Amino acid sequence: MDRALLLLALALGWPAVGRAADDEAYRLKPGAKGRVCLTCHSEFAEVLGRPSVHTPVKAGDCSDCHDPHAADHADLLADAPEKVCLACHGGVVPAGAKSVHRVVGEGACARCHDPHASGHPNQLLKAGADLCLGCHGDVGKAIETARFRHAPVSRGCLACHDPHASGTAPFLLKKSVPGLCVACHRTDLPAFTAAHLGYPVGKSNCGSCHDPHGSSVPGILRANPHAPMAGETCDACHPGPDAAAPLATKRQGVDLCRDCHSDVLDEALSRNRIHWPVVDRRGCLNCHEPHAARVAGLLSGAPGDLCGGCHRDAVERQAKSRVKHPPVQKGECGACHEPHAGNEVHLLTKPEGELCGACHDWARHSAHPMGAKAIDPRDRNLEVGCGSCHRSHGTPFKALSHFDPDRELCVQCHEGLKR
Repeated sequence: MDRALLLLALALGWPAVGRAADDEAYRLKPGAKGRVCLTCHSEFAEVLGRPSVHTPVKAGDCSDCHDPHAADHADLLADAPEKVCLACHGGVVPAGAKSVHRVVGEGACARCHDPHASGHPNQLLKAGADLCLGCHGDVGKAIETARFRHAPVSRGCLACHDPHASGTAPFLLKKSVPGLCVACHRTDLPAFTAAHLGYPVGKSNCGSCHDPHGSSVPGILRANPHAPMAGETCDACHPGPDAAAPLATKRQGVDLCRDCHSDVLDEALSRNRIHWPVVDRRGCLNCHEPHAARVAGLLSGAPGDLCGGCHRDAVERQAKSRVKHPPVQKGECGACHEPHAGNEVHLLTKPEGELCGACHDWARHSAHPMGAKAIDPRDRNLEVGCGSCHRSHGTPFKALSHFDPDRELCVQCHEGLKR
């Protein structure tokens, strides 16, 4: 039927004469939404025999996810992969979730699930903890080497964690701590009270002292304890267990830590440049755990991760750099910087030339003038030093240069070379 006449017929309510013939031309063969696909994609016959088959695949509805003719996405997907999955599984991330699994946030569902079928429940690529530890290898290594393991670990990660998102807790935990812990550990028993020296810790953060996966220390205590905790002298920092507020600290911030660590703090406060966490209201707790930690020095995390929590710009810039400075790549910030305070710019442990010279014999690699007699023409207040030509964290150019050292680097100061 002529298109204009068809539109007029529809507007006036006339019968759509000839429309059935048009529909017939585009009518799909039986099974064309899925079963017909198997005539070419014969390898999927084996897939359909696996124990866990994705619902649309089982129903033979390939076109629920794939466009049968053409698409803007790989594998003829009808939309971006995350949008295809969320069209049916939109509820995996609750509104206002406290924590979201990174792969879920990135829409990388296929990192954990086979979109068609699998030998494991929920079309998982691997069974149980084996799948999780494929990415979280550091946790797997810690569990493997732990002398004392937390009992739920043997039941798999899902005993405590939600694989997609947590609506109420960090780290994908099913409940916030201590709610998650006290579901198994009764805090009203005399043995529990005695083990905690009479302090009412039933509503505290259990992870402040205990490693939730396992440890080399009985009671799955974290491997690096604070001396007062290891010596069972909690009253060095807290009032006694019978006090009105037994879990409060006797003083706040640096004032409390100074009782034992006056040597470190007095030295830091005497220097020209002080790292801001030292004098912040939280003081030492900005970087250190008060009771116990996995990392030496009671650090709240590995140095690279800990520093990167505030210095995210430096971490991201280094990650994108083609040429990376090895100490930065290894997360060894303390190789060049003082953690508390220093007399040098950027809290360097030594003057720039001396610091770099500890690893690099710069005097032999370049005849370029440096030091007090060589003033940087871009800033008359600066001497030419290692940082004039090299970037300390990472760069796109060889030798950690700020610019291409074959030409662009030199013309930053020597404008005459541009001719």
